[in-house]
Amino acid sequence: MTSGEKNVKLRRELGLFSATCLIISVMLGSGIFVSPANALKNTGSVGMCLVIWMSCGLLSLLGALSYAELGSVVNKSGGEFNFYRTAFSDMHKFWGPLPSFIYSWVCIMYIRPAEVAIIILTFAEYFVRPIGIWAHMTPENEESTKKIVSVLAISIITCINYNSVKCFIKIQNLFTICKVTACIFVIVGGVYQLYSGNTKNLMTGFEGTTLSMESLPIAFYSGLWAYDGWTATTSVSEEIKNPQRNILLSALLAVPFVTMIYVLMNVSYLTVLSVPEMTSVPAVAVEFGTRALGNFSFIIPLGVVTATFGCALSVQFGITRLCFAASREGQMLEVFSYVSVKNLTPAPAVVLQGLLTLVCLLSGDIISLIEFASFLSWLFYGISMVALLVLRYTKRDVKRPFKVPIVIPIFVLIVSVVLFVTPIINDPKPQFLIGLIFILSAFLIYIPFVYQKKRLAVLDHFTKFVQVTMSVVPPEKDEQEEQTEEKMCLENQEQVPIFIEKV
Repeated sequence: MTSGEKNVKLRRELGLFSATCLIISVMLGSGIFVSPANALKNTGSVGMCLVIWMSCGLLSLLGALSYAELGSVVNKSGGEFNFYRTAFSDMHKFWGPLPSFIYSWVCIMYIRPAEVAIIILTFAEYFVRPIGIWAHMTPENEESTKKIVSVLAISIITCINYNSVKCFIKIQNLFTICKVTACIFVIVGGVYQLYSGNTKNLMTGFEGTTLSMESLPIAFYSGLWAYDGWTATTSVSEEIKNPQRNILLSALLAVPFVTMIYVLMNVSYLTVLSVPEMTSVPAVAVEFGTRALGNFSFIIPLGVVTATFGCALSVQFGITRLCFAASREGQMLEVFSYVSVKNLTPAPAVVLQGLLTLVCLLSGDIISLIEFASFLSWLFYGISMVALLVLRYTKRDVKRPFKVPIVIPIFVLIVSVVLFVTPIINDPKPQFLIGLIFILSAFLIYIPFVYQKKRLAVLDHFTKFVQVTMSVVPPEKDEQEEQTEEKMCLENQEQVPIFIEKV
């Protein structure tokens, strides 16, 4: 490495506001605008539906607090990957590193690219629809236009994350403000409807509740999928300023805020839509806007467009950091941990995610892949709670600036087990088999290339090609920054608990 390439590494560019916006951006996708009705379908009543939404918010907050403690003990990017690696790797030479590899393999290669693809397809749907109506497009032309817009969108997102973290932060923060504004328009419209006396649907309360042990996990999945994203900051902790403080505070600010937004938007929808209408219309927010916002109804499609684009941008940002972290620890190709000399971004990891997402976009129907994502996510969240409990024992002497009561990770673990096991017993679906196949594929890759550390000669040529093409080098970590971070951690050990007590 030349002197000019020294200290080529990811920089801490995200402050508290940007970290909070990152969580909100990932959590606030298209779901609350397009189809928030699944929880209503599986509960049968307005009252129970709102209880589910609030319960999902509380569960997400408890999970986020547990992750904040994990992030204070394992202060590295990659989230669950590094939690598992730190907690389990020393337990057994073969089985110890396996959970972290399975998590990184499944998320990097399948789950997140497919998730971004679905978000981008929703973006294209709402971006093209008004143009199609105005230009009188045929259905065939409209579909081809959506594909073109989808490819352009993922290309733009990949270029942003490839070129500059600072640019990503500015765009993410702007889009987060825009979609929160759209949510506020819906809420204000609902308040006006309540003021006008439109309370008939809400007054039904718990009438018609059909919730059972079979439908309870499905109802929770509907809500928890919308809340997914509360782990976002732990995936990028090496790029957050003062992470010991800001990871915790960003979760405390973002998750309750999103919970409030979700509950109030559901209340707003129900001021003008009956339960049957809520569960049958394809785009709830658009129907609400048509009935309640009048000349401002255009805000809703615009809100969906900004929400989906911003969400896809932030999800890709997070998964590239997981790819970076896994590659740095030898569980993915090393070249994907390299950093651009010019842009200081994990350029190879960004390009990989752009290509995988593009494959998903062009492969056709991938809805079945997404349907099991929440199911699989809560398996990993449960393992994270086990990791926290293990670290409480194996790293009991590590000083923690924030420590959750032990009952919280135990409770989240129990819930995750229930959410994972109940659907398999009560209503086994092909999606669960797909999840098993993905895990098996990870196992087959793990044995030769991670455990036995076999290396193919062609990979060396690939690494050199990527280095020359993208001008990337292995990240450098200087000793001065490590000492500064350690000092910051010691200073914050007293400050954060005091702040929490005041809150």
